[in-house]
Amino acid sequence: MSWGTELWDQFDNLEKHTQWGIDILEKYIKFVKERTEIEISYAKQLRNLSKKYQPKRNSKEEEEYKYTSCKAFISTLNEMNDYAGQHEVISENMTSQITVELTRYVQELKQERKSHFHDGRKAQQHIETCWKQLESSKRRFERDCKEADRAQQYFEKMDADINVTKADVEKARQQAQLRHQMAEDSKADYSSTLQKFNHEQHEHYYTHIPSIFQKIQEMDERRIVRIGESMKTYAEVDRQVIPIIGKCLDGIAKAAESIDQKNDSQLVIEAYKSGFEPPGDIEFEDYTQPMKRTISETSLSNSRGDSKTELKFAGKSKGKLWPFIKKNKSPKQQKEPLSHRFNEFMTSKPKIHCFRSLKRGLSLKLGAGPEDFSNLPPEQRRKKLQQKVDELNKEIQKEMDQRDAITKMKDVYVKNPQMGDPGSLDHKLIEVGQNIEKLRLEVQKFEAWLTEVEGRLPVRGDQARRQSGMYEAQTATSVNNCAQDRESSPDGSYTEEQGQENELKMMATDFDDEFDDEEPLPTIGTCKALYTFEGQNEGTISIAEGEILYVIEEDKGDGWTRIRRNEDEEGYVPTSYVEVYLDKNAKDS
Repeated sequence: MSWGTELWDQFDNLEKHTQWGIDILEKYIKFVKERTEIEISYAKQLRNLSKKYQPKRNSKEEEEYKYTSCKAFISTLNEMNDYAGQHEVISENMTSQITVELTRYVQELKQERKSHFHDGRKAQQHIETCWKQLESSKRRFERDCKEADRAQQYFEKMDADINVTKADVEKARQQAQLRHQMAEDSKADYSSTLQKFNHEQHEHYYTHIPSIFQKIQEMDERRIVRIGESMKTYAEVDRQVIPIIGKCLDGIAKAAESIDQKNDSQLVIEAYKSGFEPPGDIEFEDYTQPMKRTISETSLSNSRGDSKTELKFAGKSKGKLWPFIKKNKSPKQQKEPLSHRFNEFMTSKPKIHCFRSLKRGLSLKLGAGPEDFSNLPPEQRRKKLQQKVDELNKEIQKEMDQRDAITKMKDVYVKNPQMGDPGSLDHKLIEVGQNIEKLRLEVQKFEAWLTEVEGRLPVRGDQARRQSGMYEAQTATSVNNCAQDRESSPDGSYTEEQGQENELKMMATDFDDEFDDEEPLPTIGTCKALYTFEGQNEGTISIAEGEILYVIEEDKGDGWTRIRRNEDEEGYVPTSYVEVYLDKNAKDS
């Protein structure tokens, strides 16, 4: 079963079929790509859902999560976070093992198909050319034969006519012989061309076309095998994460089994138990007896005794019944001092204002732009200095190229004085030399600062201490400004020092929470490492040639691109060391 023998005359249909096969492969690639996007979106939504229901730190809500049911819920959220990670793994593996590989294979397949059909068209053009040569030779032979017949008939007519001169007869005879010879030559040429065409046609339909079609058949069968292997890989990628997903689900089930309703009930008792005894029985009061009272001493004493008993019982009843009466205050509860509430109010409201003041202080400190970039952090300063050195080196190279050009022009003028005066270029050479010297001094200055950042730790430490001093001074100023807006409590329990201390504690807590809750930067594309880079400095990351990584921050003009390998590894690499592929959404934004 071979396409070369069975489909020898179906060149156009084979071309359409192979193109359809490539379209099917590209459709499958698109399907897998959309599946990976769905997995990424699903994982992101699961992570956001888990984060949304996590208890906030240092809040009353976190204290309520001491019950076993709430702890189980927290465990469920954590397991769902890991569950989302497995869907990210599915997306990454499908992208690397299916999408990337099949995309590269499709390009190779298109090139191979183009080459095979080019050979097929070339063979068809060759056989068509041979056929045209055969037809031309045949028509020429036919024409020469007819011309020879007409010349022979003319000669015979002239020879039979007695009025025609002998010279005319001889001329007609020679013409007939010439035409006859031309017909013989055309016959020999036609015979040779026919034999050659038959040979070429046999080679075309029994050798060349079967060989080309066999290669096309093998190419198409490899495509079919490759798409089958990709489908197996598609299933294996899902199957590989099933055990881990099962562990996540087992963790959720285990957390559910750890719920202890008795323990939670006991915690409720410990949280809300008042310690009072339940109220006693209320005695029956009979209003049917006559309200007769005597003035005797015995009656008076009995009345007093009964009154005391009734008052005593009434007092006891009121004491026992107070938890069920709609009262907001307990008899044993002490009134909370006003100073405590005032302190709570003063430490809760202005903290955002103080944090903003602190940020303004930092921005003012970072807003200045000294020549040595000492206002920046060490890593950012090193990048800026390196960028400045590179720019100066490029300017030096331009000046040197200009000097070489002027020198060559001067040599031309020296050899050919009629073209120009060599002395007119001396001023330009001196000016360019001075510019080069100035740029070199600038390079030395910036390289010294760069060396200071990279290698001279003591100098770097002193500078860091100076920056730390500036930061502390501005921080203290912002905090004092916040504290000056407050007033002392009426009972004198709140003071300036206490307000500043509470404010500093809260600001530090909010500052930590601000960074603890910071989400990682989203990926805006991918990149491929063109060269190996050893990230030895702080803030950089090492990459290997050919490695595929995620881009989370584009080059801002400083020659560095921020990338991520996984959740724990990210940093900067030189932009020239990687080839960046930004997503369409990132480009639009």
